[in-house]
Amino acid sequence: LVDRIGARRVMVVSIALLGLCVASMSELSGDIRHYYLMHFLIPFLGAARAVCRDDALADLLGRKQAASFPVLTPLGKEDVPGPGSWRSRVSVSGGRVRRLLTGMSVAVLILLLGPLAALALGDVDLDAHWSSASREGTGQAPDPTAEPAAVIQVYGARAFNWRGAFGIHTWIAAKRRGAPGYTVYQVIGWQLAGGGTSVSVRETAVPDARWYNAMPLLLGQRRGADVESLIDRLEATVAAYPYADRYRVWPGPNSNTFIAHLLRALPELGVDLPSNALGKDYLAPGRWWDRLPSGTGWQLSVFGVLGLGAGREEGIELNLLGLSAGVDVNDLALRLPGLGRVGGR
Repeated sequence: LVDRIGARRVMVVSIALLGLCVASMSELSGDIRHYYLMHFLIPFLGAARAVCRDDALADLLGRKQAASFPVLTPLGKEDVPGPGSWRSRVSVSGGRVRRLLTGMSVAVLILLLGPLAALALGDVDLDAHWSSASREGTGQAPDPTAEPAAVIQVYGARAFNWRGAFGIHTWIAAKRRGAPGYTVYQVIGWQLAGGGTSVSVRETAVPDARWYNAMPLLLGQRRGADVESLIDRLEATVAAYPYADRYRVWPGPNSNTFIAHLLRALPELGVDLPSNALGKDYLAPGRWWDRLPSGTGWQLSVFGVLGLGAGREEGIELNLLGLSAGVDVNDLALRLPGLGRVGGR
């Protein structure tokens, strides 16, 4: 297609196909969704490579630079490009840009293999309807009648429907000493439809419930007398959350942005949010760097779409377009987009 109709036309068709895929995702069966994703990725990456390979960018840069810095030659002599001429400089610059764009296209392709693998492995429930999906407890939270001590727990489960291929939904459950139940703190985007806040704070006896069929994973917990002071700080941080009036699935602020924000204020928990907690790298307003959610390292992040982090719990992690990958040296595991932690102890 690139050879027959041109790279840019294929790019336009690919983007249109992506829009159709996203708009109709909730109405399609699992197999059709897989084909939509594959039919989008193949022409998009092919077109991106073709655009990087042609000389249109170099020519455009050349014309602009020629207009700004005209080369004057003696009358009767040809403008022969030499090592220091603007044409040779543009050729070198254009080659570097093409190599950069090609490298980024390949990197995105590799990172997207994680979400595609999550779909292929059946980790994502594509056929469930939210009205009938299970919200039953999973028995991971201690019974308040049997555990009088204060408790804080952090959970994560695959996001609902196709979003689960890319990330998880996280929440925090807390119980004060002697309390008959738990308080669950999380962000739910659809609450904004009524003009309210995205932050949800509710009392429940089942803090470890399935997230619309998805089995939650206990990411970290703490019990004991010192937890009371942690809950005080937790409540204060929830009240001061800067993104309570907005929600965006990608790149944030979303539910993982909220939990990462809370965990940075509670480094004692040392919770390592997995790489598929998409949105965790979207920092507070005006911040380009901050502590990692575990509190054991630091990260640099540009609006959650480009960043780098290093810490004792997380290891080394690179974020490109919200897709994170890295190596967890502490647990001898890989951190992969869509799949989370793979291997390790």
